[in-house]
Amino acid sequence: MESASNKMKKGAGGRKGGGPKKKPVTRSVRAGLQFPVGRIGRYLKNGRYSQRVGTGAPVYLAAVLEYLAAEVLELAGNAARDNKKNRIIPRHVLLAVRNDEELGKLLAGVTIAHGGVLPNINPVLLPKKSASAGKEATKSPSKAAKSPKKA
Repeated sequence: MESASNKMKKGAGGRKGGGPKKKPVTRSVRAGLQFPVGRIGRYLKNGRYSQRVGTGAPVYLAAVLEYLAAEVLELAGNAARDNKKNRIIPRHVLLAVRNDEELGKLLAGVTIAHGGVLPNINPVLLPKKSASAGKEATKSPSKAAKSPKKA
């Protein structure tokens, strides 16, 4: 009996003879993701979005969030490089989101703190072009000649 009890040590977790313990592998590593699958699963459960949460739901949600984050960061990094900066600031995030059609639609009602606005001047406010101004100068004497007749 003693030899049998020595083979199955306490807390061996079903391993015969208490063999080497395997290192635990996170679900994020199994899914090949950077975002934390376990934490997202915990948030889904604690958030009471539903009574039960399936095993695939946090994996899928983590993958979607990671994709969106990567997309925004890539575009913001390009905006930072365009402005000759090495560090992404909220302004670069805003420029990236607003210049991308799909991200702009997704985040249409979102205000990004310290992001500012897109550079935009209404064409009506711009001064008239010099070529068109020259044409108007030639037309104006004829209009001036007509105006006294009306009066």
